[in-house]
Amino acid sequence: MNAYEERITIWRAASFADAIEQAEADAQEYGRAVGCEYVGLAQCYHLAEELGSGAEVFSLIRESRLSPSHYIDRFFETGRERQGSILG
Repeated sequence: MNAYEERITIWRAASFADAIEQAEADAQEYGRAVGCEYVGLAQCYHLAEELGSGAEVFSLIRESRLSPSHYIDRFFETGRERQGSILG
């Protein structure tokens, strides 16, 4: 079974292309450091506001015919995530 890590990183860049270039270089370096391979997908998002409490740092809109609970099960809670819980 493969494990895929999704990371959100912040880059100051003059353009989307520059941001992607920086992110890809970081992903390759990060992969070498932790013993994994960059799979070749980088996306960028322009921050509309300064970083601070509550600032949106990423947004992805995906259209789907799935119900909300099935959507979450399909894309976010498959049972294979390596995550902790904030519940006691």
